[in-house]
Amino acid sequence: MKSELLGDILIKEGLVDGDQLEQGLVPEGGQFGSGEKLGSALVRLGFLSSANLLKALSIQLDLPFILPEAYPQGPPPLEKHLSVKFMQQYKVVPLTLEGDVIKVASAHPRDPFPVETISDFTGLRVEVVLGSEHDIMAAIESYYCGGGVTMENIIGGIADKEVDASDYDDVEQLKDMALEAPIINLVNLFLTGAVEKNASDIHIEPFEENLLVRYRIDGVLYLIETLPRKLHPAIASRIKIMSKLNIAERRLPQDGRIRVKPTDKALDIRVSTIPTMYGESIVMRLLDSDGFISMEGVGFSSHNLKAFEDLISQPHGMILVTGPTGSGKSTTLYSALGKIKTSEKKIITIEDPIEFNIEGVNQMQVKPKIGLNFAAGLRSIVRQDPDVIMVGEIRDADTADIAVHAALTGHLILSTLHTNDAPGAAIRLCDMGIESYLVSSSLIGVLAQRLVRRICTHCKESYHPRAEEIATLGDNLSRLHSSGDGEFQAYRGVGCEQCGETGYRGRVGIFELMVINDEIGHMIAEKQSARLVRKAALEYGMVPLIVDGWEKVGAGITTIEEVSRVTLDLDTRKDKAAV
Repeated sequence: MKSELLGDILIKEGLVDGDQLEQGLVPEGGQFGSGEKLGSALVRLGFLSSANLLKALSIQLDLPFILPEAYPQGPPPLEKHLSVKFMQQYKVVPLTLEGDVIKVASAHPRDPFPVETISDFTGLRVEVVLGSEHDIMAAIESYYCGGGVTMENIIGGIADKEVDASDYDDVEQLKDMALEAPIINLVNLFLTGAVEKNASDIHIEPFEENLLVRYRIDGVLYLIETLPRKLHPAIASRIKIMSKLNIAERRLPQDGRIRVKPTDKALDIRVSTIPTMYGESIVMRLLDSDGFISMEGVGFSSHNLKAFEDLISQPHGMILVTGPTGSGKSTTLYSALGKIKTSEKKIITIEDPIEFNIEGVNQMQVKPKIGLNFAAGLRSIVRQDPDVIMVGEIRDADTADIAVHAALTGHLILSTLHTNDAPGAAIRLCDMGIESYLVSSSLIGVLAQRLVRRICTHCKESYHPRAEEIATLGDNLSRLHSSGDGEFQAYRGVGCEQCGETGYRGRVGIFELMVINDEIGHMIAEKQSARLVRKAALEYGMVPLIVDGWEKVGAGITTIEEVSRVTLDLDTRKDKAAV
């Protein structure tokens, strides 16, 4: 029997009038002009609600329908989970399981293939109800892609699953495991949890018995979950598929990238894998591509801010930002680019990877596999007539040589280098084979930095430090604020829900800025030691890292313990004697 036309049903039920139906059918507004179906066109034009469209389609197809509020809170407990890709492709989702009958919502119930496939796969009889495509896709996202599920539920559902060790070497089996709903849920929960906790990295590390999941939050690693190690191959394969890596390669390190939207904000993730004794260790670096910080928010003191702004306003020369990995060097460089970016300046960067997107700045990604390293990229950039060049890192003599010569020929060069303090950067360039007179002529400033954790503002309290704590401050105690009775007053966080009971929330930089003047430049050209260069810089007003940190202690921004923790690699006795 031929089903009644949808338009006739809509008119008969009083859901639209004749004029509205005609507007839904005309080429410029409806189905014939764009391939759009009549019901979708009427909904788009505002003549018909989604609920009323479902009602009309239900009459046409002689099937019950389900409204958004009637969807269950979670998926039915199936022994064999349907592939998320399958459900999304065919717009079907399981709703309930009663005995040997599984009820599913389908946006295209006339298509017999998905229903037959579900029946064959589960061994159950399938009852179909009509659902809107939007509601079905939302249910799939909620049930199987992170929403509405908990870590405990997921682990409980797969903890007893038997995994044959031979499956680890079967690529197709690994792919199937990686596409199962519980594994997808688990990886998505890692991501959403990291975003909620403001983590910068996710570490997934296999050991003999367990699989550890740790988050790096404000520079410190915290254990989040301990899982059975047998889940590692499936989790690793899922992450590799997301980052377009080779899931069959487990002997060599691999690097990839993922762009996902675990919350309402898109997230770029840098993925690194390395082989270890018990499997691949995976680190996922979370990059907020829209979240670079202004120079005022980085943490500069007023003195350092003015001096650094003067440096980046120069027409040419080289400025280096130094410090260990994870000390915020790239963030500082991005904040500088954001400050000097104007329509009159052409700015080009070469990075590995591109961490933040800056409108109006030409950004180039290093690709070593095809020969595009920092040195090769920099050679090409200087032929693009730039005013400002940012080099992600000076790693070798070739890159250093090109950067120095570019600074001498009218370009402002910003880059990073791995040294402990500011004076050490100039010596490092000379050690890389750059002539000292070229270094002294091109280098105009060096900024050394570290990151310290901020005290949580919700649980912050003042206190008088113990004698042993004060002793670590040495002769610089006078630089810090004191209470009225002359005793030194510091601050700390006692721990609360807002900061996860850590007493800290967020990070801020501590800095030492060495501006290269004639005397310091002359010392560099003569290859004098870093100690003598440092002494001269201090005499000309450079504030040491540890002193800048202690000033932030006195201002109630961070703690004594934090400053001591990040400056342990420095010989602070020289600074104390020189100040």
